[in-house]
Amino acid sequence: STAVFEAETEKAGVKVKWQRAGTEITDSEKYVIKAEGNKHSLTINNVVKEDDVTYAVIAGSSKVKFELKTVTPAEAAPAPAASELPAPPAESSQNTEGNKELLLLVKVLVFDSVPSAGTQPEEPVDPIGLFVTRPQDGEVTVGGNITFTAKVAGESLLKKPSVKWFKGKWMDLASKVGQHLQLHDSYDRNNKVYTFELEIIEANMTFAGGYRCEVSTKDKFDSSNFNLTVNEIYHLCHDIVSFPFPSKTNYIFLLLRSTEGHDEAGELNFSALLKKRGDGKTESQPDVDVWEILRKAPPSEYEKIAFQYGITDLRGMLKRLKRIKKEEKKSTAFLKKLDPAYQVDKGQKIKLMVEVANPDADVKWLKNGQEIQVSGRYIFEAVGNKRILTINHCSLADDAAYECVVGEEKSFTELFVKEPPILITHPLEDQMVMVGERVEFECEVSEEGATVKWEKDGVELTREETFKYRFKKDGKKQYLIINESTKEDSGHYTVKTNGGVSVAELIVQEKKLEVYQSIADLTVKARDQAVFKCEVSDENVKGIWLKNGKEVVPDERIKISHIGRIHKLTIEDVTPGDEADYSFIPQGFAYNLSAKLQFLEVKIDFVPREEPPKIHLDCLGQSPDTIVVVAGNKLRLDVPISGDPTPTVIWQKVNKAVSGTTHIDFSCYFHCPQLLFESEGRVRVEKHEDHCVFIIEGAEKEDEGVYRVIVKNPVGEDKADITVKVIDVPDPPEAPKISNIGEDYCTVQWQPPKYDGGQPVLGYILERKKKKSYRWMRLNFDLLKELTYEAKRMIEGVVYEMRIYAVNSIGMSRPSPASQPFMPIAPPSEPTHFTVEDVSDSTVALKWRPPERIGAGGLDGYIVEYCKEGSTEWIPALPGLTERTSALIKDLVTGDKLHFRIKAINLAGESGAAIIKEPITVQEILQRPKIWLPRHLRQTLVKKVGETINIVIPFQGKPRPKITWTKDGQSLDAKDVGIRNSNTDTILFIRKAELHHSGAYEITLQIENMTDKVAITIQIIDKPGPPQNIKLTDVWGFNAALEWTPPQDDGNAQILGYTVQKADKKTMEWYTVFDHYRRTNCVVSELIMGNEYFFRVFSENLCGLSETAATTKNPAYIQKTGTTYKPPCYKEHDFSEPPKFTHPLVNRSVIAGYNTTLSCAVRGIPKPKIYWYKNKMDLSGDAKYRMFSKQGVLTLEIRKPTPFDGGFYTCKAVNERGEAEIECKLDVRGNHMSIMHNTNTAVK
Repeated sequence: STAVFEAETEKAGVKVKWQRAGTEITDSEKYVIKAEGNKHSLTINNVVKEDDVTYAVIAGSSKVKFELKTVTPAEAAPAPAASELPAPPAESSQNTEGNKELLLLVKVLVFDSVPSAGTQPEEPVDPIGLFVTRPQDGEVTVGGNITFTAKVAGESLLKKPSVKWFKGKWMDLASKVGQHLQLHDSYDRNNKVYTFELEIIEANMTFAGGYRCEVSTKDKFDSSNFNLTVNEIYHLCHDIVSFPFPSKTNYIFLLLRSTEGHDEAGELNFSALLKKRGDGKTESQPDVDVWEILRKAPPSEYEKIAFQYGITDLRGMLKRLKRIKKEEKKSTAFLKKLDPAYQVDKGQKIKLMVEVANPDADVKWLKNGQEIQVSGRYIFEAVGNKRILTINHCSLADDAAYECVVGEEKSFTELFVKEPPILITHPLEDQMVMVGERVEFECEVSEEGATVKWEKDGVELTREETFKYRFKKDGKKQYLIINESTKEDSGHYTVKTNGGVSVAELIVQEKKLEVYQSIADLTVKARDQAVFKCEVSDENVKGIWLKNGKEVVPDERIKISHIGRIHKLTIEDVTPGDEADYSFIPQGFAYNLSAKLQFLEVKIDFVPREEPPKIHLDCLGQSPDTIVVVAGNKLRLDVPISGDPTPTVIWQKVNKAVSGTTHIDFSCYFHCPQLLFESEGRVRVEKHEDHCVFIIEGAEKEDEGVYRVIVKNPVGEDKADITVKVIDVPDPPEAPKISNIGEDYCTVQWQPPKYDGGQPVLGYILERKKKKSYRWMRLNFDLLKELTYEAKRMIEGVVYEMRIYAVNSIGMSRPSPASQPFMPIAPPSEPTHFTVEDVSDSTVALKWRPPERIGAGGLDGYIVEYCKEGSTEWIPALPGLTERTSALIKDLVTGDKLHFRIKAINLAGESGAAIIKEPITVQEILQRPKIWLPRHLRQTLVKKVGETINIVIPFQGKPRPKITWTKDGQSLDAKDVGIRNSNTDTILFIRKAELHHSGAYEITLQIENMTDKVAITIQIIDKPGPPQNIKLTDVWGFNAALEWTPPQDDGNAQILGYTVQKADKKTMEWYTVFDHYRRTNCVVSELIMGNEYFFRVFSENLCGLSETAATTKNPAYIQKTGTTYKPPCYKEHDFSEPPKFTHPLVNRSVIAGYNTTLSCAVRGIPKPKIYWYKNKMDLSGDAKYRMFSKQGVLTLEIRKPTPFDGGFYTCKAVNERGEAEIECKLDVRGNHMSIMHNTNTAVK
């Protein structure tokens, strides 16, 4: 056989490795490895018993292990039909992790021969609502994992939809994320589909029940219900063991093991929820008072009511209900008590009101048992019989139990404070920055310290991403900070709360520096001031000044300044040494702005007396010289003069316009020249002996014109005209106009400025902002040469404004007025699934679904039109627009062939038309009657007595068929059974089922001579009666034998078993001995001697236990029996053992004359007797030796040994179990001092 393993990676192109028993598998005839996109497969040909090992697939750092289990043909059994195999739940994945190992049968591909090419089953697509794919019902084993997936189409959505997961009716699973629950989301840019996943980890039995997924956008909402079934482990293992295998086919099992641990602290606990089983469909119910229903209901109905109305806290419900039950006693102090519960939003106020019987009665208000004191938040009121407690600005601390006390009577209630959603009060702003700059997104929410979620292009941002992003909270303000931005940081950033979403765009541009004003050459005289000035586009750019290639060092005379975008180099008291080439180099850019400083040396020549005055200008005799100055700069003009005697100098502004400019050109002077006074005003003249200086401080546009200088002395007169031209930045253009508005783009048009500043306009800069924002974002860094621009990358549905700047060689103008606000919007796409639902002789019924993309403009309605075949004129089928997704076109001519089309309409206009391709003939078609019997009605329908029966049976047939219902061949009684018929179905309704409603029902459809019939069997069941003839047949020892007969009334259902109970005669408390017991006799054991017991038996069927039980008339007495105590006989344990040395004697070398000891340790039971020997001689009677024995440690002390005491020493231990001995050698060395003393004595 051939087996195929398939794996799918998250991204395409990922390298995948396959392993067999820890060794990598390479492609060969035996093992075929394939990879297509993100799908990978391993094919094992000619599977044999040796292939039954562990395999693994590795992708990046992820590794999944699995095992191949083979079954020989002799062990295999015939396989069930394909329709009988259980289908895996759609859109759910299952595996097992944790400390348990679980054998699971998973989907594999198994072939008896070479596998043929097949296609993967497509995911179920849901074209209705927002979902592309809805989460499906799933099944998991205890300890296993399961993932539910929901897919939402994002093509028509302006921003990411909001998705919430719930368990039961109210529990939001976002608060349970942790060890057992994970929520994931992703976005497929190619298919424009959002994927949301709910992953349950290590499931247990409490996780079973109904779940709900809700998705919402700006103007849409959709939800989907699904169920989770959790199975016990042994059930699944039993299913696998008993699964029949086909012969000659090997099956693959995967043994999934846990490879990763989960350290998260969150616990998913659903123990407080009621488990909802069924089809999971929810229906809207009218508002009802659940507490009023609980008051009137018996205790057996509490769980049913809690399930029906979504009450999840069953224990709390019972506690409150017990309190409510106590209050049902007629009150003498209260006319009207507090309601059982109140609910209020956080920050709002609420009033708790009671009515007392005595208008003069005093009341006390208690909160959690403590009396409430009057304060600004708690206000007490007494109006007639009414007593009111008002709580202002409710907080979570006010969520408590409240009591109103009048005398000895109390009225209880509970107040629930609902925390409102967190809103975004100040949204994010679009930003445009340069590479490397700091980015700070800021928004403001409605509550301090709120938790928000930041995303970039739909992907959540976390601090772990190389610490690139930093999140900060400051009161209600939330910040996202990017310290050094890069080109990759461009995109849409989103901040989300549980009550709002805000989106902003970040554009990161490469650094590009523009020079608005370059430095100019200067010619200055000695001790004058020289100022080099330049202006660049970035005020944060620093730079250095160079003099002949060397950096200029500022001092008291040379100053360097940087203010905003302007850089200045100022040289005071210019000297000849300052004449050089000066340059400014911006840091980080390949720019070099250069200019030259020329030193003007004044030479004084001898002039003979009586010389007429003379103005020394180079332009004399030619057209007037033009001096150009930038607005705001200082103009200083030195005019050398000569003459003897010293001439008088007069300066005048004669207001002659500059030829060739945009002003009107006059050819003559006005007769009202303006006289310029010496050393006064912003425009002034300084006079010296050999020259005069013309100065304009901060040149303005009004300073432009012709200036005349006249010099006079007694000898003669001279004059000259100097033209001054002031150039400036252009005037701001007029407000731009917006046209051709689309989904995310528009066209901006503008006109040139009225005044270009005296220099040609080089281009334009365009900015935009959101209407409610204050931050303008630049759209271009390269100057726009044209007068139109197509702005893109806008967000549909957001209101924007545009403004324009004009730029010339001097700089950038002030901004133009903002354009009229506009909103990018696009018409919707065409409606989908446009089909014909029904046709008659004069009507055509059409239906369709909303467009896939609606956009921010919403949907105003639909236009339905038709056109006769062969004509080109489209006629409206309905007056005006229709908001419904179906239409019935009436008053048509029978036999006409018509084409139909439909368009969607919104603020932006009409969508494309959806057209039915083939013409429709207006003529009713005869259709045979056919009953479509639902699958669950093909078997016997079982209902309990008192339940409602509502059977809906669809059918087809044209014209409308005649419908007939019969029961057991007889017509139905209209008073007992209700029948309702429509064009497409028939309904059988019984309000309260009774036993006589059981039987075979037959439905007949008839159209002319054509008929169709179908039969339905209904079985009404009730609780059975009690068993009969119960008797106590025998009693012996601790046992009692019972016997009974089946009940006379089985409730119209098979008896499933019996429940046997016992009760002690003293207490008469009943305890269950057997339940679901199938026989009609039993033996009750483990009864207590000396007691008397009664027994009773209930019968059981599908409805439950019988209302009453059959009880034994006489008790069973368990007699006491005498017993004698026989003490057990124990054999005494022998603990004796022979001697054994646990620590040996050690050979020693000692010095003569000093006491020494030999030590060893011995063990033995009974305590052994010790003997010491020297060279086999007993030392017991020698006074030179002392012997010690303490706790098994044996010591021999030798007093002042001499060399003669050296030798072999033996220790011997003896008891009745044996003996042991140990030996060592003692070496006694002579004392040197003692030997010398003995030698001296002998010499004397």
